[in-house]
Parts: sequence; C-alpha cells; structure tokens
Amino acid sequence: MQMGKLDGTVSIVTGGGRGIGRHLALAQAAAGAKVAIVARGQAALDDTVAEIRSAGGIGLAVAADLTNLAQVQEAFATASGELGPVDTLISNAGVFFGIGPFWEVDAETWWRDIEVNLKSAFHCSRVAIPDMIERGSGRIINLIGGGTAAPLPMGSAYSISKTGTMRLTECTAALLEDSGVCCFAMAPGLVKTDMTEFQLTSEAGRKYMAGTAKRFEDGDHLPPSRAAELSVEIASGRFDRLNGRAISATEDLEKVEATIEDALARDRRVMRLIGFNRAMKPLDD
Repeated sequence: MQMGKLDGTVSIVTGGGRGIGRHLALAQAAAGAKVAIVARGQAALDDTVAEIRSAGGIGLAVAADLTNLAQVQEAFATASGELGPVDTLISNAGVFFGIGPFWEVDAETWWRDIEVNLKSAFHCSRVAIPDMIERGSGRIINLIGGGTAAPLPMGSAYSISKTGTMRLTECTAALLEDSGVCCFAMAPGLVKTDMTEFQLTSEAGRKYMAGTAKRFEDGDHLPPSRAAELSVEIASGRFDRLNGRAISATEDLEKVEATIEDALARDRRVMRLIGFNRAMKPLDD
C-alpha cells in the first residue's frame, strides 16, 4: 500500500458532514490520517465516515454543538480516546444566513453567524492546544473566507466572524511560538456549497448578493478538492514557516512555497497594517 503524507496522524475536521468539510475529511483520510469529523448532524457525519471507510480509511463520527464548550471537550475526548492524540485540527464549521444591511437582518440570525463561525474555532483550539503543547507538535487550520481581507457589507456578520478568525489565527501562532504547534488560516475560495446555494436562491441573497451568482456564471469559483488538497499540504508540514499566516486554495502552491522568504521579510499574508502600527504610540506613554 502506498504511503500517505499523513500516515500515523490523527485529524479532527469540524463541519465535516457536508460541503467543503466533507472533502477536507475525505482528503485527510486518503492521505493516511485517522479522521474524526465533528458537527451537529449525525446522519451527514455517518455518510462521510461510511465513504472514508469504504475507501479503506479510518473515520469516526462525533455529533456535537461546537458552540457548547462542554460538548466540544467531550467530542475531543472521544476522538482522542478512539483514534489517538490529535495532530491536526481543521476548524471548518460555519454558517452564513445574515444577508443584507445589518439593521434589516434578524438580530439573532446576525449574531448566530458570528457565534458559530468564531466561537467554534475558539472552542476547538482551546480544547486541542494544551495536549499539542505537551507533545510539542500539532497544526491548527482555521478556515477564513470572503469578507476577511475586505469588508463584505451585505454579509457583515460573516465578514466579522472570518476577520476575527484570521486574527485568532495570528494570536494563536504568536502565543505558541517555539512550542512546535503551528496555526494557519486557509481560504477555500468560492465553492458551490449549501452556504453559497442559499446566497443564490434565498430572497435576501438574490436581492443583496447578486455578485455571487455572477461569479458562478463567469466560472470564477473552485471545486472543493482544491481546499482539500491544500489542507493535506498544510497538515504535512510543507508550509510550517508560514505559521500565523493565510494561504488560499486559489493560489499556485509551488509559487506560495517559492515566495515564503519574501512573505516573511515583507510581513505579508497577515492582517497587520504596518504603517498604521508604526504611527501608533505605545499604550504606556
């Protein structure tokens, strides 16, 4: 049997029952990792695990509400108890229902987008990191998306949540410097999923996010396999030097690798505004 890049490792993929998450889980398993997928929907999780096992891989479905810390702790304990210590955490779970000017969007719906997208990544990292530190190794991959690098006015909650996830990635990497644990942000590009289908078909999506439909019509989108392949490369350690930084599935990975030194020297692939930071005075002045 051909050796995989992730043989002997354990991955947890959140939101792995459908969409991009399903492809992430399948790719991790195909590369040799034992994969636990965590989300609320048991049936979708079981389907993904069945596909992993039918291909000869090892998969485990664990149902949990990722906004509930106690359930996340229990899910990780189950995963590590059955599969072994977690080497790679991929925080993919996310929603995007708050479409339109934020004063028109239902307040609970708007806040729920932030809570699911950001709180789930926080909870999972909080639970996974202590064991990774103790073992001196581990990789965390947080999915970001549209609205991270620039405002997404008609999807403000999603934009804020993904911007927060990018900053969470940077903070995590800084906190874990020299620990052997790395944290990355990964942008999957525009992919046809239930999330984007809602943008294309809902009344609010048709009214306020016509640009999404135009991008699909123009072919400006990616298959989920691109993000899945990138997740394997990050989990393998290929981009460890970009710790705390963002990589997109839209990019040529050979070029990304070839320009790592430049990215580090110029402090790129981050959210920091260098000129602004230099102009600020220390808080204790």
